[in-house]
Amino acid sequence: MKRVSIFLSILFLAAASFAQGYKVGDVATDFRLLNVDGKYISMADYPDAKGFVVIFSCNHCPFVVAYEDRMIELHNEFAPKGFPVIAINPNDPEVQPQDSYELMQVRAKEKGFPFAYVFDDGQKIYPKYGATHTPHVYLLERVGTDLKVAYIGGIDDSPRDASQVSERYLANAIHALMAGKTPEPSVTRAIGCTIKVKSE
Repeated sequence: MKRVSIFLSILFLAAASFAQGYKVGDVATDFRLLNVDGKYISMADYPDAKGFVVIFSCNHCPFVVAYEDRMIELHNEFAPKGFPVIAINPNDPEVQPQDSYELMQVRAKEKGFPFAYVFDDGQKIYPKYGATHTPHVYLLERVGTDLKVAYIGGIDDSPRDASQVSERYLANAIHALMAGKTPEPSVTRAIGCTIKVKSE
């Protein structure tokens, strides 16, 4: 019985370790996902990018809705400097119908998203990153041929009210990279809605 308990503990720890996904300093793998314009895109389609702001996002979450204008502003501010936003919807539309691909297209048009908004069909990408909420940010920096994770967490310190922001975590992290420095902090808490998956 003791051996079984030890074995189960090891399995739990291994699963927990896997679920954590990327850590700062890890190399992120590329993806090929369907954008709202009907075309598949990957990070390789941005050869001049110095890095990427990968935001796990969706349609329905009130935290995401509160951040949408800020996400647009971030893309408009930093894409010309080499750090475009790519928003990824990781939710299963069978669990949350508001997050279907068709409604992603509607939302993107309503808001005039200037960035790619892609669908993680089959939920294969978000576990690799370790995303747990929407929004959840992964700032990637191009180092040679690698894309290294430089910052993980929230966009800023005011999830509900843009007028109350005092710390622009993500923007500060990008500015640090542009200055050849290490983001500080490099990890913050992502506050938002949990990613929607089918129960076993």
